[in-house]
Amino acid sequence: MAIFVGTAVLFARGSRRIRISRTRQGAFWIGLALFYIALHTRLDYYAEHEFFVHRLQHLVLHHLAPLILMASYPGSALRAGLPLHWRSALRRWQYRRPARLLAAIVLNPTFISIAFVVSVVFWLIPSVQFVAMLDWRIYTFMNWSVAISGLLYWWMLLDHRPHPPSRTRPGLRVLSPVITMAPQILVGAIITFSTHDLYPIFTLCGRAFTSVPATLDQSLGGLIMWVPAAVLEAIGAMMALRHLMRLSELPQRVPPKSKAKKPATKPVLAK
Repeated sequence: MAIFVGTAVLFARGSRRIRISRTRQGAFWIGLALFYIALHTRLDYYAEHEFFVHRLQHLVLHHLAPLILMASYPGSALRAGLPLHWRSALRRWQYRRPARLLAAIVLNPTFISIAFVVSVVFWLIPSVQFVAMLDWRIYTFMNWSVAISGLLYWWMLLDHRPHPPSRTRPGLRVLSPVITMAPQILVGAIITFSTHDLYPIFTLCGRAFTSVPATLDQSLGGLIMWVPAAVLEAIGAMMALRHLMRLSELPQRVPPKSKAKKPATKPVLAK
């Protein structure tokens, strides 16, 4: 709860100090509200007792909420919302070696893409899912790992800057959803068409909707991971393509030419 309140206060303060359009403000508040609904409302209870609600929760945490929130480009407003001495301290910390090393690893496009896929597929391993649903600490870590990997991925994908200063080339941002979408579609299809119950933990914990058979619940969960998630990633790819087309229309930056040294000429002696 403290994270939500702190983020909301920083954005509200920052949006008063710098100019933020109403569209961006609306996207931020909608995205933050979706995160709150997925983690701190009755939806979380149903996610512990129905597999398809669990997949719906992770769809919001991993795709929908980060996509909408990062479409608001909240970084400048959040930074502006910090007190002045905090901003100065943050700026100094960014230039230190540990901070640069951490950013080089965590913000690396390859690391972000792998974490985005692994954070979904790993928790769907039946034995891992079984343990995670029984231990509230692992369950909380699971949800937050899904949310954080989603935020990092959509931050990378929706970056509208050229390369550099962006860490990812615009063309790779368009291609990335195709790469990350494939394993999620495959796992979703396997779950959808499975004929036996892969996740009996939901039956052991007591199902919220007893009228929904376990196989139907599982198939619905697989479809949610398969179709809506792929649609959202396709939307992200189109947004990245739009940025690519915009950047391609900008004048190309010409690298500075090095001045070639002229060969020394011998003085001509007058006869």
